[in-house]
Amino acid sequence: MTRVTIYEPSSTKRIMAEGNSKSWQFNRQINVSVLVQLVLLASLIVGSWVNLQRQLDILQRDVNMLLQCQQNLEQKLESLWSKSISYKYRLRALEKHISKDNIPEECSRQRLIRQN
Repeated sequence: MTRVTIYEPSSTKRIMAEGNSKSWQFNRQINVSVLVQLVLLASLIVGSWVNLQRQLDILQRDVNMLLQCQQNLEQKLESLWSKSISYKYRLRALEKHISKDNIPEECSRQRLIRQN
């Protein structure tokens, strides 16, 4: 295992404790494997962030497609609703017309079937 020792003038510090005149000296030693692990960890973090951004873009596209489909469905439902209302009024009008003619009920049903 290779060790890299970094000595800086600022890395040697003297810490004075209250009532104690002893000094402590700190040496910073960095293990190469620790540096490799830190680089790998940083690359994993960046890779995860990029992956999250890609997933968010896919999610945004899917949500936009769902919204478009929902709008299309709403338009179709409105169209069907208006058609059902018009058919309802037509049926009422036909029923009123049949009741005015005093035609027996069985004949009126056959007549309605033939007209449609």
